[in-house]
Amino acid sequence: MNRKFTRREFGIMAGAAGVAASSLGAPAIAQGKPRLVVIGGGPGGATIARYVAKDSKGAIDVTLIEANAVHTTCFFSNLYLGGFRTFDSITHGYNKLASDYGITVMKGFAIGVDAAKRTVSLAGGEKVSYDKLVVAPGIDFMFDAYEGYSEAVTSTITHAWKAGPQTQVLKRQLEAMDDGGVFVIAPPPNPFRCPPGPYERISMVAHYFKQHKPKSKIICVDAKDKFSKQGLFQEGWDTHYDGMVEWLPLKITGGVKAVDVKGMALHTGGDTIKGDVINVIPPQKAGNIALAAGLANESGWCPIDPFTMASTRVAHVYVIGDSSIAAQMPKSGFSANSQAKSCAMAIRHALTGSKAFDPRYGNTCWSLISPDNAVKVGASYKATAEKIAKTDGFISKTGEDEALRATTAGEAFGWYDGITADIFG
Repeated sequence: MNRKFTRREFGIMAGAAGVAASSLGAPAIAQGKPRLVVIGGGPGGATIARYVAKDSKGAIDVTLIEANAVHTTCFFSNLYLGGFRTFDSITHGYNKLASDYGITVMKGFAIGVDAAKRTVSLAGGEKVSYDKLVVAPGIDFMFDAYEGYSEAVTSTITHAWKAGPQTQVLKRQLEAMDDGGVFVIAPPPNPFRCPPGPYERISMVAHYFKQHKPKSKIICVDAKDKFSKQGLFQEGWDTHYDGMVEWLPLKITGGVKAVDVKGMALHTGGDTIKGDVINVIPPQKAGNIALAAGLANESGWCPIDPFTMASTRVAHVYVIGDSSIAAQMPKSGFSANSQAKSCAMAIRHALTGSKAFDPRYGNTCWSLISPDNAVKVGASYKATAEKIAKTDGFISKTGEDEALRATTAGEAFGWYDGITADIFG
C-alpha cells in the first residue's frame, strides 16, 4: 500500500480538543487521590483510560475493567475474512496500559452499578469504588427480533459483529463451503455499529470467493432500503465481482422474519432464502451493563451531554462509544476514540481542576472493496447545547481512478496502525 500516517497526523485527524474555553462548570476535586473506573477495554474505554492516566501524570488513579484478556478490533475484522490480515494482527493486549501508564487492569465482568454508593459490581462478587465512572461497553444484540434466532445458535449462524471467536467461526465456515455455494448475510436496521461494515464484509467475502470459490454467490437480505456508501459499494461489486452479489432491500423482501437453523434458511416477508453459510447481524442496543445501570432511555441507547459525554440520567457517569447517543456521529471505532479524548479532558477537569476546552470530534471510515481499492467517508463535529452536530464532511466519489483508490487503501492501513497504538499504547 502507499503512505502510512504518522502518529502526529493521526492525532490531528482524530480531533484534538478545540481552543475556545468551555463552560464545563467548576471542578469538583475529590479528597485525596481521585479514582476513575472504566468499564470496557475497546476503542473508547482503553483510549480514555490511557489518556487520563497519561495526562494526569499519576494524579488520578485509573482502573480498567474488561472481561477479556485481549481485544480483537471490529474494524479490520472483515479484512481477516478476506485474507488481508491475520487474526493476531487485529488482536491487542492491555500490558502496555498497565506497565507504561500505571493503569490497574482488572479482568472481570461488570454486572451492576450502585450510583448512590459509587461502586461497580463484578460477576465474581467484587465491588470497585469510583469518583467518576466511564461506561464503554459497545453494543449488545436483540436476538429475539427474529423467530428462531438466539445467542445459543450463533455457533451455527453467526453474527460476527463482536470481533473474536465469532469471526474465526465465520471464516472457517466460508473456507469449508463448497465452490458454488451461497453465502447469505442479513444486515441489521439502523442504528448499529459500523454502518458500512456489512457491505465491506460482502466485498471481502466476494474477494475471497473470486480467488478460491469463483462459482459461489452472495445474497444480502437487508433490513433497510439504502445503506452507507451504497453507490460506491455497488459500483465496486459490479466492477470486481460481476454477478456474484445480489442485494435485496427491505421493500422487496419485507426483511427477515425468522431464522431456520436446522434448514439453514431465512424466512422473509414473502420468501425463504437458503444458504450454505448464513451470517445474521441482529438489531442492536447499548451494552447490557449500560442498561443495567439505568443509563439508556426508551430507545435502548444512552443520552449524553454533548460537551463532556456525561450521562444525562446518572450523575458522575460518562458513556462513550457505541452505547452513547452521539447524534450525527456514527457508531465506529474512530468515533469512540475521538469521544474518549474529549471525555478524558472533561474528567481531568472535574477531578483535578485542569484546563478544559470545547471539544471537537471527528470520524473517518475506510472500506476496502478489493486489493488496493478503498473508499472513505468522514466528518467533523462540534458540541452544541442540543447535540453533537456535524460541521463538514466528505465521501469518496464513484469513478475515481485506481491511483486514488490505492492511496485511500494506504491511508486505511496507516490509520489502523496509528489508532491501535493510540488506544493500547
